[in-house]
Amino acid sequence: MNAPLPALTSASLAALRNEARAAGQPVVQRLQEQFGLEADATLHLLAAHSHHPAFDMAALNALTVDFGKLSFNEAARRHCLAARDADAQLWLLLSDPWDNAARAYAAHVLGAPFKPGLAHPADLAALMARHEEGLRAMEGVGDGGTHTRLDSGAEALSFASIAEDTSPVVRLVRSTLYDALKAGASDIHLETDTRGLTVKYRIDGVLLHIAQIPGVETAEQAVSRIKVMSELDIAERRVPQDGRFKVAIQGREVDVRVSIMPSVFGEDAVLRILDRQALSEELSGLTLEGLGYAGITLARIRKLAAEPYGMLLVTGPTGSGKTTTLYAAISEINHGHDKIITIEDPVEYQLPGVLQIPVNEKKGLTFARGLRSILRHDPDKIMVGEIRDADTAQIAVQSALTGHLVFTTVHANNVFDVIGRFIHMGVDPYSFVSALNGIVAQRLLRINCPHCAAAVTPTDELLELSGLSRGKTRDYVFRQGSGCGHCRGSGYKGRRAIAEILLLTDELRELIVARAPIGQIKEAAVRGGTRNLREAALALVKSGDTTLEEINRVTLVG
Repeated sequence: MNAPLPALTSASLAALRNEARAAGQPVVQRLQEQFGLEADATLHLLAAHSHHPAFDMAALNALTVDFGKLSFNEAARRHCLAARDADAQLWLLLSDPWDNAARAYAAHVLGAPFKPGLAHPADLAALMARHEEGLRAMEGVGDGGTHTRLDSGAEALSFASIAEDTSPVVRLVRSTLYDALKAGASDIHLETDTRGLTVKYRIDGVLLHIAQIPGVETAEQAVSRIKVMSELDIAERRVPQDGRFKVAIQGREVDVRVSIMPSVFGEDAVLRILDRQALSEELSGLTLEGLGYAGITLARIRKLAAEPYGMLLVTGPTGSGKTTTLYAAISEINHGHDKIITIEDPVEYQLPGVLQIPVNEKKGLTFARGLRSILRHDPDKIMVGEIRDADTAQIAVQSALTGHLVFTTVHANNVFDVIGRFIHMGVDPYSFVSALNGIVAQRLLRINCPHCAAAVTPTDELLELSGLSRGKTRDYVFRQGSGCGHCRGSGYKGRRAIAEILLLTDELRELIVARAPIGQIKEAAVRGGTRNLREAALALVKSGDTTLEEINRVTLVG
């Protein structure tokens, strides 16, 4: 049962507003702190006292935001929003119903009658976050910075420098980069089609549509601008090109890897963002437990990482956090008593006390050649960023057999596919299973936003699609985020790793060497306690940490 709303007098409400103004807080936040209310209760309490209709997230989503009447920048600065409902009625949505300055400004610029409405600040922020990147890509907004290049050649990004750009295309590219960095995107996709340019960001592993920029000519010019920044051939439009450049934001340098690909409509560009400083801050003090591993999974990975010799393989698709898991494992065992050397492409994060070698294929430093040299450098533990070819696989196996602990990754869908990958690369099965301690197959699942997640009841269709039934899910706690300012309206905030772990036993080694059918190997693995990825994902749904839609996106049903 909901708690009764507190009684407020005009005097107490006026005092609370003065306290909020003095503390620089929204009046809603002050009210929540003072009475310990939920967001919805606070909104309805203010609505009752201000005599304004309240708009929750669902009601806001039904509106059409009108940035033509009230620009995004003014809306963000004044904490209000102009929007129209299905009947074309113009509303001014306020987070503070007594903000007379915002009302006066809106009355001046809207140029049409409007009705005031009340929305929670976090919900307004979520609604605006969905429009932010695309709008700022077409606007330049100043914040006191300057348009400069650092000594290293990195181009500094700030709102002020974007505002100073006279070329719309340069402003489009620079502001898109700025917004992607601000949003925490890992990749920017610029896609050319018959309408113009589509901008997408990959955030938490999911590709999100950000903006549609009209005009084929604008699309061509934007891709050409990316080529100029990457020192690529702007005249060549028939073959793929790869390059890189650097930008700087808030005093830190960010590497951007560029891939240009010809298409039937022109050219597409994908920009991979490598923000090493942000990654270093994120991974500082990183542990396996911090990745979300717990219970038997955590214990098994730690056991594999603490072995004196052998090989620990981590597998999964691109972007599944394989390298991060190895970084966490190495950080936990790095006590200064062992020589630890890594060879990576690229070195994503600097590990204290670890010798890290970047691959440089142009200079002839490949994984295989670097690994041979590492073995002459008296290592105890070795990390190979990725096994891509038979030569590297052979050397890694021999390293594990000669008393070294080898950490490495390989692309495969599950722990059983790894076995086939190594055998097809020509590695002797007996040597492989003798060297191998265990395999970890992992995925990253988006987690429900803790600020807006609420109980939901999945449909029968969704349960059937997920391989479940109503009877089998009676003890499940189904929750899902509705979208708020904390999660940028997505309903998810952050990701957690799930894993499928295969510990090599004598029975499994004998089956692999005998090239037994994969079904027989799987049965032996299950007897040894292996839990597949789907079971690990369902456990997070059962506890209310993620959704059926998310695990269906990442893992196979059945």
